[in-house]
Amino acid sequence: MAAINIQKVGIIGTGFVGTSIAFTLLQKGLFSEMVLIDVNRDKAEGEAMDLSHGIPFAKPMAICAGDYDDIADAGLVIVTAGAAQKPGETRLDLVNKNVGIFKSIIPEIAKRNRDAILLIVSNPVDILTYVAWRLSGYPQERVIGSGTVLDSARLRYLLGQRLAVNPQSVHAYIIGEHGDSELAVWSEANVSGIALDQFCEFRGYRAHAENEQKIYEHVVNAAYDIIQKKGATYFGVGMAVGRIAEALFRDEHAVMPVSVNMRGIYGIKGDLFLSMPAIVGASGIEKVLPLDLSAGESERFFRSVTALQGIIDAIDL
Repeated sequence: MAAINIQKVGIIGTGFVGTSIAFTLLQKGLFSEMVLIDVNRDKAEGEAMDLSHGIPFAKPMAICAGDYDDIADAGLVIVTAGAAQKPGETRLDLVNKNVGIFKSIIPEIAKRNRDAILLIVSNPVDILTYVAWRLSGYPQERVIGSGTVLDSARLRYLLGQRLAVNPQSVHAYIIGEHGDSELAVWSEANVSGIALDQFCEFRGYRAHAENEQKIYEHVVNAAYDIIQKKGATYFGVGMAVGRIAEALFRDEHAVMPVSVNMRGIYGIKGDLFLSMPAIVGASGIEKVLPLDLSAGESERFFRSVTALQGIIDAIDL
């Protein structure tokens, strides 16, 4: 095995999501090398050329199309490959298609590189992060799903719009499944330390339950709405994954709602990946930070657990 180069990143899949992530990473200037891998080699080569022509406007980076041998020393491997979600299709509808694709990808990475961090973006991300962990044999702290980082950003954006405040001052999480059973943790939400309900009243909003439900529905339906209008979502997830990569690369110890193994948390007995705030640094997941959920939130969270556990139990690995 080659010595790990933390300055090198591999991206598997050069569709809309993979190339949006590549573009984000180029702009951030985090890595010195980036390898794009796709079953369509011409597509990967074309994207590498196009991105490379932007290097004079960014920090130096060597960008190329390659194969699995070329990421044997990559410190971070981002997996975006998989069947795309179509209009009217849920993320969970993609399970069987994408589990099959992962069976052809993850072992190829793992037999060449035992020390990378795997960052899974393909949907359904919680299921596929579990699949990647099982197929790779990597320790669980080095297999991370993009989880509900984007969903939480959508929630913060919508709250910021509604309350006329910078979304970066809004602290609120979507947890659980990255999908239809995800939940907003309203009981912990705040604006710069001020409880959300209290801040809403400062702004003249008092129908808390009604307003929270409307905003939650906008978050849950956001991807479906975007897919219906333009065919795919990619800019937002590109920026979300870029932010996770930044926390890993810079060893930030940042708290993010990524998809992690929940065994032993909230009494969960099996291996199950769901989104929960966790400390993210150079070694991957440093610690999961379970939230103090209300009774209603706990009930909804365990609906996510039950739904995903049933799917995992049916997967043939």
